[in-house]
Amino acid sequence: MANTPQAKKRIRRNSTRATINHSRVSRIRTFIKAVESAVAAGKKAEAAEALQKMQPEIARGVARGVIHRNTASRKFSRLTKRVAALG
Repeated sequence: MANTPQAKKRIRRNSTRATINHSRVSRIRTFIKAVESAVAAGKKAEAAEALQKMQPEIARGVARGVIHRNTASRKFSRLTKRVAALG
């Protein structure tokens, strides 16, 4: 249990940050799913457009510290390869 005022404030702040970060990660996942569903459907134009929308969202997640930069790079690389492989 938090005894100091600083520790009590940290508990309040951490729960607020956790809520915000959860929504950010969820938003990123939504953009990733849009690309994956377009790839699964075989729609190259739609997948490429979704990929262009996904990139800044992932970059924003890295800048905000909710995902690691290597994780973001890996996801972007793999999805780019899958979109490029579509005929």
